[in-house]
Amino acid sequence: MSAENHKADQDLVVGLGATGLSIARFLKRQDADAIFFDSRDEPPGLDELEKIWPGADVRLGKESIPDHVGRLITSPGVEDSHPLLKNARNKGLEIVSDIELFAREAPKPFVAITGSNGKSTVTTLLYFMCRADGRSTLAGGNLGEPALDLLDRDAPDIYVLELSSFQLQRTESLPAQVALLLNVSPDHLDWHADEAEYRAAKYRVFKDADAAVFNRVDEEAAAKSAHCGRVVSFGPDAPAEDQYGVREEDGEKYLACGDTLLLSTRDLALYGAHNQLNALAALAAGDLLGLDMSAMLQVLVEFPGLPHRMQFVARIGAVDYINDSKATNVAAAVASIESVEGMLVLIAGGLGKGGDFSTLAGAIEGKLRGAVLIGEDAEKIAHALDTVMPVHFAENMESAVHMAATCAQSDDTVLLAPACASLDQYDNYMARGEAFIEAVEALRR
Repeated sequence: MSAENHKADQDLVVGLGATGLSIARFLKRQDADAIFFDSRDEPPGLDELEKIWPGADVRLGKESIPDHVGRLITSPGVEDSHPLLKNARNKGLEIVSDIELFAREAPKPFVAITGSNGKSTVTTLLYFMCRADGRSTLAGGNLGEPALDLLDRDAPDIYVLELSSFQLQRTESLPAQVALLLNVSPDHLDWHADEAEYRAAKYRVFKDADAAVFNRVDEEAAAKSAHCGRVVSFGPDAPAEDQYGVREEDGEKYLACGDTLLLSTRDLALYGAHNQLNALAALAAGDLLGLDMSAMLQVLVEFPGLPHRMQFVARIGAVDYINDSKATNVAAAVASIESVEGMLVLIAGGLGKGGDFSTLAGAIEGKLRGAVLIGEDAEKIAHALDTVMPVHFAENMESAVHMAATCAQSDDTVLLAPACASLDQYDNYMARGEAFIEAVEALRR
């Protein structure tokens, strides 16, 4: 919606922080009229907002919608149950995300990528693949720069967006050139009303897409994407013609498209079987974009992965230490565990977000030497695991790493795969990962 169409009504921006500030910058460029709201008395970004919008009308801690507001633009962290949003729905006001605004204004095609796990890795892979093909590319959204800030830069040939379920739930129009859904497993159940709502938000990525990529183990994703002009699947099995998967020949596994062997999995720089799926998803999306296959494969050979995602930290005393702090839900932790060969000691814990830890037990039985648990939901994880392995508790990451090192034997792996969010002890998963790295490095001293 252009500024001319809603100038008579004010926009109410709900939630500051990085996304809220990007919305402010966007609206300022649009010469819009806006009010800014945050329920916190001292939200982050107030000083920055004053620079962007001198004299901005900021309302803190209140939960009533001012007169003349015609639309609410929300930051991803604002829950649907928030009284302000309930009030807006009762009044029939439009509630949109920053991604909705981006989709309405983007001057060039974009790719929309979502999934419970792996979306940052695939977004980054596809970004590098597009650039390797010679296309100017900007990436952002839930990863890196907020989407609306990308519109303040010279228009590229293509945008690559990582999208969260929070963003998708409030996005009505998303005409992506390619929409990609990696996987769906229970997550963010502390934000969504239930798993059904969470899944529905993820499937919205296909709503207006020209083409789609989905994991073929997800039958519902196949149905939700069937209306798209062209649909390509990926999976861990041997693929049909024009689909992507893994083939085995002479005892060696290969990424493949149909019968065509593309790359030995041994040559993939990314660690773990789950990253084979991420690589296949990126290849499928790149195929739909018409990217050069040799350029894409070179990216897979060279790209080692993002920090805090199955990141090899060190080998100390014949024990490997791997940082997968980004494994913030149970499904991600299970994928991490299954990717490690041999026995391991698991460090897990934090804020569980309503996750079911019982599924961890099946993945780890017979594979784990033990578990060291930290954080607020350590007891809940222990209840799920203590029948299948020794469980230890630690006050902090330094103690956890020390305990894990003591428990580990020669050629074992100590794996940080928390299965939880980090906010009970750390600012974010990155800070948690850095704490793990520092604790591992301290073992050398």
